[in-house]
Amino acid sequence: MQWIEIALIGAGVGFLGGLFGKGGSAVATPLLFLAGVPAISAVASPLPATIPGTLVAADAYRRAGLIDRRTVLWSCASGLPATIVGALSTKWIDASALVVATEVILIAIGVRLLLSPSQAGSDGGGGEVETAERWRLVVVGALVGLAAGLLANSGGFLLAPLYLGLARLTIKPALAASLAVSAVLAVPGTVVHAFLGHIEWSVTLVLAAASVPASRFGATVAIRTESERLERLYGAALAVLGTVLLLLR
Repeated sequence: MQWIEIALIGAGVGFLGGLFGKGGSAVATPLLFLAGVPAISAVASPLPATIPGTLVAADAYRRAGLIDRRTVLWSCASGLPATIVGALSTKWIDASALVVATEVILIAIGVRLLLSPSQAGSDGGGGEVETAERWRLVVVGALVGLAAGLLANSGGFLLAPLYLGLARLTIKPALAASLAVSAVLAVPGTVVHAFLGHIEWSVTLVLAAASVPASRFGATVAIRTESERLERLYGAALAVLGTVLLLLR
């Protein structure tokens, strides 16, 4: 039964990841713990499992012409070293304040998107991708990299909201870039946790096998959804997620 539960978690997280442009490791961790996976394995095992699913979902966006390589490259250029700095900083920095700030940011961006999706409609499938200024992408990558290092995840839960709010991308390019960058930022954490022996590879394999097809399906649904509707749905999801996380403290 535990392996069935893990497979269902992988499928659910994969679908939501493809739909909302995130890796899903932060969501998978508490669910795996509830399914009986030891705490440290529940934290570490989803990281490598999210990589193939996010890449498959990102490829769906690429085929629709919605991934801008410059967005991904500039985000990774600042995000990768920032991830390492964040991981090293856990010795001195209490991440709890960062978690609260992140939840507040999610609520604020979610409410804004829900009430006024003004950018919707400009990024339809196969349309021209709007590229942000480089410095905005560097800032987004650095912020998410630091958060990923401090919180031991790929940072995908924060990428798309910052692309929307700070880098001023439109909804579908933001989700597309978030998926691609999340896959890259998951690599340093995977290497560290693998070296420390925290990853239960059997759990990783089951999660990945279930999440890959579900991730592509989620991305396909998002690409085919009208932009304004998708932006409102995404805004509602962010607002609910941030509120629930705050209330559970």
